[in-house]
Amino acid sequence: MNAAIENYEQLSSIMGEMRAAATQGDWDRLELLEKRCSQRVDSMKAQGSVPCLDEDDRRRKANLIRKILADDAEIRSHVEPWVAQLQILMQSAGQARRLQQTYFGS
Repeated sequence: MNAAIENYEQLSSIMGEMRAAATQGDWDRLELLEKRCSQRVDSMKAQGSVPCLDEDDRRRKANLIRKILADDAEIRSHVEPWVAQLQILMQSAGQARRLQQTYFGS
């Protein structure tokens, strides 16, 4: 198999694992997988441009990219509401801290 296609296969596999972690709400695992994903992308960038691919490999690459994008969209659909909740909690904690300081000193 072409090395470039292998890279996309590995990236797709990591994204699939990330999708499963996000679906399960396993944020710690998602964070670890995100680091692996970033390392894979950095490695792919360092390897430079993809050599000419035959028709089958071009189709395979396109299918892998579509899967990666679909996984990314699914991950975001689980992460974004969680991030919004976290922001609300942090704002509430900040307001509570300011009230504490205002009315009760430090």
